[in-house]
Amino acid sequence: MPTASPPPDAPPPAWDAGRLNDPHAQADKAARVEEMFTAIAPSYDLNNRVHSFGRDQAWRRATVRLAGLRKGDRVADVACGTGDLTLAFADGLAAAGGGPPVIGVDFTYAMLPIAQRKASGTRRDDPARFVHGDALALPLSDASVDVLSIAFGIRNVSDPAAALAEFARVLRPGGRLLILEFTVPRNPVMRLGYRFYCGWLMPRTATLISGDRSGAYRYLPRSVSTFASAADLRGMMTRAGFGEVASSRLTFGIAACHIGVRAG
Repeated sequence: MPTASPPPDAPPPAWDAGRLNDPHAQADKAARVEEMFTAIAPSYDLNNRVHSFGRDQAWRRATVRLAGLRKGDRVADVACGTGDLTLAFADGLAAAGGGPPVIGVDFTYAMLPIAQRKASGTRRDDPARFVHGDALALPLSDASVDVLSIAFGIRNVSDPAAALAEFARVLRPGGRLLILEFTVPRNPVMRLGYRFYCGWLMPRTATLISGDRSGAYRYLPRSVSTFASAADLRGMMTRAGFGEVASSRLTFGIAACHIGVRAG
């Protein structure tokens, strides 16, 4: 599918072919990720629904179930984006007997007004609070959170190991960390279809829907294929001080929820 050339005065894309060889090795990765998500924020939800065939919401609900929420739990959702998982946690906490508003934190400010509008449209008062912040320096006190989640965001931070250490800092002993992330399917037939869809078709259709010029939908599949494997991510969690680390694979291994418990 041909792509239109940008106007002569358009800024260079955040992600061009050279930087996509290894997007995680870019020294200015954080700034490029923020630029990219700012560009696609208005169409982010639409592309998520269309290109996951609605499964993205099912994966978030599964993450909430796996969290084992209890009445009174304090929950933080890092890299909250437009707030879908944050509000799913708010629903789960209400079903568990209630608790304080869920805290959504995101590095890209442009995502937060969208999240806040969703929260304002719920039937419950103050289900969530959204804060501009960095996964590497969370605006949360030590040992102040019972459950911390990050969905499709750990691969976007500039230093995942440092982020995991920060998550351990803010979680109370016995607190649960849940990392929802894409994975490459193990089944060879599924893997072939996954690579065609995510590596060729989705970048073109998502770019068309969003009108994006930042290279976001070339970066996103590439950031999955060049990121740590599920086993490597579990190892990183263990080294950061989490025990009982396990993974729950979702939808034929397209995504997985990695769970760890903060050591006492």
